[in-house]
Amino acid sequence: MFNKILIANRAEIATRVVRTCKRLGITTVAVFSEADADAPHVELADEAYCVGPAAVAESYLNQNRLIEIATTTGCEAVHPGYGLLSENASFIARTHDAGLVFIGPDASCVELMGDKLEARQFAKQSGVPVVPGLEGQVDDDEAALAFANQNGYPVLVKAAAGGGGIGMKIAKKDKQLVKALAECRRRGASAFGSDKLYIERYVEQPRHIEIQVFGDHHGNLVHLFERECSVQRRHQKVIEEAPSVLMSRFPGLRERMTGAALNLARAAEYTNAGTVEFIVDDSGAFYFIEMNTRLQVEHPVTEAITGLDLVEWQLRVAAGEALPIEQSQLHIDGHAIECRLYAENPDKGFLPAPGHIDEYREPTGEGIRMDSGVKANWAVTPYYDPMMAKLISHASTRDQSISKMLTALDKLRIGGITHNAPMHTKILQSEAFIGGDFDTGWLEAWYPGD
Repeated sequence: MFNKILIANRAEIATRVVRTCKRLGITTVAVFSEADADAPHVELADEAYCVGPAAVAESYLNQNRLIEIATTTGCEAVHPGYGLLSENASFIARTHDAGLVFIGPDASCVELMGDKLEARQFAKQSGVPVVPGLEGQVDDDEAALAFANQNGYPVLVKAAAGGGGIGMKIAKKDKQLVKALAECRRRGASAFGSDKLYIERYVEQPRHIEIQVFGDHHGNLVHLFERECSVQRRHQKVIEEAPSVLMSRFPGLRERMTGAALNLARAAEYTNAGTVEFIVDDSGAFYFIEMNTRLQVEHPVTEAITGLDLVEWQLRVAAGEALPIEQSQLHIDGHAIECRLYAENPDKGFLPAPGHIDEYREPTGEGIRMDSGVKANWAVTPYYDPMMAKLISHASTRDQSISKMLTALDKLRIGGITHNAPMHTKILQSEAFIGGDFDTGWLEAWYPGD
């Protein structure tokens, strides 16, 4: 096991990694921008160093500075968290060149899955179902229009290097498609440095189901069941659950989906934590959409139903250890729900709402967990993602987990700032959520506002 690691991230995920390291006796080195000088993750870590000004490109994405801090402080490894540099193949290569261990998959896997078009083709070759689409990248508008007219609208245009819903547009007719192609090219080029696109049939009213996989360097590979991630806004998740109610509606679906996820991970010779994401239509047919080569924001619901610490698994696998248990030893215990708490205004199109937190009090109780990156007398700035914390409930049944979450939301106190906790209460009390009858477009269409 490692003695000392650098955490190349901030906020909630940085504090999350620090807590597991403390339990394992691993010394942690945190990094912070000038805007985060007194952030909770800085206070919690054993050591902390400034990486630059508030702007993310000059601080948390400063690879030279991160590697310099890791090497000069005697770190043996780097944990990237999620977002930022967690899926940056060049950063992984640079950590290796500096004699450091990257706590995650190999650069080759990150590079393969980072290009959504290549990942789609690889999945298809591995026998994993993909949404019918135009083979290869979209070289010109005429090819895209020909595909749409031959296969029918609606279609989905995607930036090949995209993620997090960025560079995605739905088109329902020719004019919309031409506009979507231009917009996605611009977004792909500005956000990811690539204007490469692909196009596929748009599956209407899909469910978003993902499978957690984990591999080690000894040839062992397991899945840790599924997560339901269909409650979204702007193609980004808001509430996640494990397990999914969909599995009881389609006998054998869990086995088929986890089998497909393992086939893809095995073909890629995948190591460490990864997530294979699918959409599922109303007939129970599922299709690969992407693989995230990192720990997911929603990993706590998987930890809740399995009783495992996935960050500990990441550390042990990166240190060369074998997975501690086999597939036959993994079982689902109860039901877990996670609500992402954002500084945003759902009544104004979910716009970010940075501001000052005057009061902050976390709920407690059996089956309640809160992973947080904020505190009282703390500012949520416009420089970074507005997610403040994640609230997780776990109980024997889904109904009990919903009830626990509602109680916890009622006890939660975040004052002085606009946030989405009241929206979560409305969602959990809605007929659609209670009945498990929602899809990826449901929230934005349903949310009643005030």
